[in-house]
Amino acid sequence: MRLPRALCVALALLWGAAELPAANELVKLTNVRLIESAANDGDSFLVQAGERKLHLRLYFVDCPETVVSTDADAKRVREQAGYFGLTNVAEVVALGRAAQKFTAEQLAEPFTVHTSYADAMGRSATQRVYAFITTAAGKDLARELVARGFARVYGMKRAGPNGTAAVEWDQELRDAETKALLGRLGGWKNADPNEIIRQRAALRAEQAQLDDVRRQAASLDAPTGLVDLNTASNRQLQNVPGIGVQLAARIVAGRPYRSVDDLLRVSGIGPKLLFKLRPHVIVTGAVSNVSAP
Repeated sequence: MRLPRALCVALALLWGAAELPAANELVKLTNVRLIESAANDGDSFLVQAGERKLHLRLYFVDCPETVVSTDADAKRVREQAGYFGLTNVAEVVALGRAAQKFTAEQLAEPFTVHTSYADAMGRSATQRVYAFITTAAGKDLARELVARGFARVYGMKRAGPNGTAAVEWDQELRDAETKALLGRLGGWKNADPNEIIRQRAALRAEQAQLDDVRRQAASLDAPTGLVDLNTASNRQLQNVPGIGVQLAARIVAGRPYRSVDDLLRVSGIGPKLLFKLRPHVIVTGAVSNVSAP
């Protein structure tokens, strides 16, 4: 997804840069430093990059919440608990705080950032942008969090700074997650396999209900019928406004999808494009891609 020119200029002025690059190009920032802030957590934090202050959000991973003060927080903690097979909410929040501490320790020394300034949205006071982080020790922060059981493989995905395809990077992280599970590390220490299955099934059922509500509402804007993301041909996908030849190919390669929201893991699709596509697409008869780690 390419940011509108006007938005690029606005962000450039905000961050003290002459002009930001296109959103699909990863830029390398060196000698970046962590800014201590109450807003920081395991996967989202403020940094100083030269004269610019940025609020970064890691690609590929999600750390548990560190506080539960809103309904949205509670819903996310419930989902995170289900992922790790935990029944005690206190354990989930404690894991989030452990991840927060781990990230702060890993970023105590200057580190390297690769970002395209893609909007990570969220509820923070400042705009967040997605990024890959390489620590002073040369380690990928997202991978380190997953390998220690501090994060789940979840969220926005894209090709890595070394050219690794998003699908390959995702699989490498899932392998690291499996190893953490088998080693009972971090959030997997008290994981209950039966609870993982039960809670994930409940979450899938809830998501199916939400998709059904969206599908019924979207039918008003799609008189010619909705395109199924799991079964549509490449040509059918290209008939959807906003989907071209390359994007259609990436959507096909990313199958199966369990909900329309899963399109966010496809390179080139962000929240704005997803909003545009939602009235025209649907997921039916999907095979869940949430496998036990």
